[in-house]
Parts: sequence; structure tokens; C-alpha cells
Amino acid sequence: MNSSTSKLRVVFMGTADFALPTLRALADAEEVIGFVTQPDRPRGRGRNLAPPPIKEFAFDLGLQVLQPERVKEPSVISQLEELKPDLIVVAAFGQILPPVVLGIPPLGCINVHPSLLPKYRGAAPINWAIINGETRTGVTTYCMNEGMDTGAVLLVREVEIRADETAEELGERLAAIGGELARETVQGLKEQSLQPIPQDEQGTSYAPLLKKADGLIQWNEEAGRIRNQIRGMVPWPVAYTVWGDKRIKVFRVKVGDGRSTPGEIISLEEGIEVACGTSSLIIEELQMEGGKRVGWDDFARGHRLTPGERLG
Repeated sequence: MNSSTSKLRVVFMGTADFALPTLRALADAEEVIGFVTQPDRPRGRGRNLAPPPIKEFAFDLGLQVLQPERVKEPSVISQLEELKPDLIVVAAFGQILPPVVLGIPPLGCINVHPSLLPKYRGAAPINWAIINGETRTGVTTYCMNEGMDTGAVLLVREVEIRADETAEELGERLAAIGGELARETVQGLKEQSLQPIPQDEQGTSYAPLLKKADGLIQWNEEAGRIRNQIRGMVPWPVAYTVWGDKRIKVFRVKVGDGRSTPGEIISLEEGIEVACGTSSLIIEELQMEGGKRVGWDDFARGHRLTPGERLG
């Protein structure tokens, strides 16, 4: 075991934006010797290959970058063994580590997960916490095992979910907290001051990957529930409704008190007010299929919306 003052040799695994503050924190405090991320993927309308968000930062650090389709590939395992890491740290990586990888570092592998485990295990915990109307969430660091977010907990930081916060905005806050918590966790491991605590399976819930179909707004549902869906779907896949033969993405709304047939546009005074199963929602930001994200007034003028028309 390294002393509490010496730097650990750390391999970092991460792909999404959420992982960047953790990589930065580790690079400041420890000796990051390697970086593993997902392969470049086609993105945008041109479907050109684009790197994961934090790959450029890893290159700037001069790290050896591995981008395997599967981290269990024998060549990847050999490269990880050759790096001889003391610890592997994972954040928003997108793959489950096989037992052979979990066994490489003497201090094991830890994950930085944006939920209060065992709640919201899985790929989209930030989104589902908002969609389900949670008022609190947080970040958990834990010792990885063969399961999906099932390992013993090391540290937890809890925060309040703000009333109008989108998944994108909450994700930025939790990412910063994740970096702080990762640094504290690694220091605690060096000092041997952390006692891993097994998760209580009684409180388990799951946060599966979102699909585009999850974004479809059902206007006959309660307004607050739809509002949570819309908040939880930003930045992807974005909640949407249909107007005629066009799809409209909805980014920001507030709850109103109007009443009418669900899906009917009630007024265009403070926003595009649409009736729901209970009360109404006032759309403030939206985007026509193929167009730009705009405020409600620009949208209403440009597309000649009128009260009495139906969405959905």
C-alpha cells in the first residue's frame, strides 16, 4: 500500500462529459498513467466520426489512450496489465468491467456514479431521478464488482434537485461534485480510512438507457409529471409532441392553471399554453423539426399558431 503522501498510478476510464471533472481532479492529485474511453462514433447530420468529449483533454495530458469496442478484449487486458496501475477509476464509461480487469489493480476499481445508490443503478440515473420527480439525488463512489453498480459504497454526497433544473443542468453540478468526491475517495484509500459499506438491496431501483420513444409527451397525463419528463429529457433525447405531420421538441415549460381537452392550445399570452390531464403547461422554449431552438413567441409567430389547435 502506498503512503498517504505518495501518488497512486491511476488508469481512468470515462466517456461522457460527466467524467471530465473526475479526470481533472485525478490528474491534479495522482499520477494518471492511462485513459480508456469508447471508440469515436458518428455524430451530427453528416454522421462524421467524432471523439468522446474528454478524449482531447486526455491527449493534452499526454496519456496513453485506449478506445476498445470491448474492454474485455485480450489486447486491452494486456495493455492494462503492462501499465501496472495501483487503481482504476471509472466515471460514465459505458461498459461493465469483466473480472479479469477488476483484478488488475491492487487497490481495485472504483466508480463515480451520479445517484444515491442503491437508487438508480444503471446508465441514466440523472434523467430518471428528474423524470420520477425526485427532490434529492447525489454522487456515490463505490468499489466495483461484477454487477451493475452493486459494489460496496465508499463515499456519498447528497444534493437537492432544483425545481426547474434540467438533466443537463443537474448533470453539470453532479459532475463537479463527482470530481471532488473522487479525489476524497482516492485519498481515503491511500490513508486506509474508508470502510466500504454493502448496499441495502431493499432500496434498489434502476435507470435504464433512454430511448427516443421515451420522449413522447402524453398530454392526458398530469401537468407536473409531463414537466418532469421534459426536464429529464434535456439534452437527449428531448421530449417531443406532434403538430400535424411535424415533430416539435419541447425544452422548457412551466405549470399553468388552464383547463381544456388535453393537447389543446389554450392561449398564447405568456407562452404556448397546452391543456393536460390536470391543469396545463406553458411552453417557453421549443424547436420545430429541422429548425432551431427558439422562444415560444418567435415560434408562434413563425408558424402561425392559434388557440384551439391540437398537439399530440
